[in-house]
Amino acid sequence: MMKANNGNHGLPDRGLVPIRTVSSLTGVNSVTLRAWERRYDLIKPVRTPKGHRLYTMADVELINQVVALLNNGMSIGQVRQVLDTGKACTEPEPESESESRQNFDPWRHYQHRLLQAIVIFDDGVLSDVYTEVLSLYPVDIVTTRLIVPLLRELGERWARGQGSIAEEHFFSVFLRNKLGARFHHLSRNRQGPRLLAACLPGEQHEVGLLLFALAALDWDYRVVLLGPNTPLSELPPVVEQATIQAIVLSGSVEVATATVERELPQLCRSVAMPVFVGGQVTHRCSNAIASAGAIPLSDDLSLALRRIDATLARR
Repeated sequence: MMKANNGNHGLPDRGLVPIRTVSSLTGVNSVTLRAWERRYDLIKPVRTPKGHRLYTMADVELINQVVALLNNGMSIGQVRQVLDTGKACTEPEPESESESRQNFDPWRHYQHRLLQAIVIFDDGVLSDVYTEVLSLYPVDIVTTRLIVPLLRELGERWARGQGSIAEEHFFSVFLRNKLGARFHHLSRNRQGPRLLAACLPGEQHEVGLLLFALAALDWDYRVVLLGPNTPLSELPPVVEQATIQAIVLSGSVEVATATVERELPQLCRSVAMPVFVGGQVTHRCSNAIASAGAIPLSDDLSLALRRIDATLARR
């Protein structure tokens, strides 16, 4: 039972936490939390006289339950139904075939809308759909269930002769601009450990790294972002200057084997902190990465961040 204090606001203070702390505990950013409250009435925080939201630990548990349901492929509307009925949505109410497809696989629906905008090079529609999705779902879920499959689909379209390199470039530039702007907007006032994030030498594609950086910000990490094609020998001085707690590197399958087998071990020996490696390079070089003294990360951003959390907690 929470007790009221004798402060001016007259609200219970024990067990109540601000929205920033809730974001850190759950990995759900404040914009999404407010959307879940406003549009779906999922959470009902206490309000101070100045309008600041305060949450109980029961709210935090509820948010974690929502995230788990979303990770299982439910739409946010379906989650509302599950919470209302108190049972799994294994027998949904009758609905039209198109509504059923959208409810049970919202990500295919959003992917189709984004792909339609890409094919006609419509930046406005692309931006509207992307903003809508990010207002409803945590960025790591959006990345895993929407962005990565869409990038894969664009590559397969090109391989089948149905798409073009121009489509891939158009979407990549859009993502870099959106993710970069969002990163700089969200990077203020983070309180967690500071991560140094960079692409491995020779890696020019930074979208994956930007997606990771945004997810890390949602988990309240501070991120120093260096971007593509970063020489590993440049990292130790940055570590000293910026008080870094861990290094996160990203690379695709094109990363040279020599980088993993020669340069990565040198980096791991020269810094007294965990070095993590994510991206497609981990599929090809997982053993070499581990032998170098680094820690391979899952493609699932939530799992990757949990591993980073656990590693830093042990230290």
